Amino acid sequence: MEVIYPGTFDPITNGHLDILERSLKVFDNVTILISNNTSKNNLFTPKERLKMAKDVLKDYKNVKVKLYNELLVDYIKKHNVKVVIRGLRAVSDFEYEFQMAMTNRRMNSDYESMFFITDMKYIYLSSSIVKELAAFNGDISFMVPSLIEKKLKEKFNDI
Repeated sequence: MEVIYPGTFDPITNGHLDILERSLKVFDNVTILISNNTSKNNLFTPKERLKMAKDVLKDYKNVKVKLYNELLVDYIKKHNVKVVIRGLRAVSDFEYEFQMAMTNRRMNSDYESMFFITDMKYIYLSSSIVKELAAFNGDISFMVPSLIEKKLKEKFNDI
């Protein structure tokens, strides 16, 4: 059974890792699916995000990391996905995720969405906040793995 955790992961945060680790308590294997969402203003390219996620997750033997560049519902159909994992932090996340899940379900009812509510210590955490703090050289060490912190510092020094 294919289980996916899709997102932009720009960059992957400790909140993402929390959702992943908790999902691995339910499922034997999970695929992190990195989207090329052109509607978002991403800091890292899809290939950079793929490499960073693979590096951060290299010790997770039951996690794959892939890129996709199509509608999620099309990926789900092509790869016979049975479960889509999503993380929720606040009511605003729920509204968006519910809308997306219902839209995708209308187009393909052969899979289930499973929502994990983030740990309280990550409820405020988002990739956007991480990038904003990193842009001003703020302390993000408690928000992201050390490799991601390093990549963010490199990226903002290049800008």
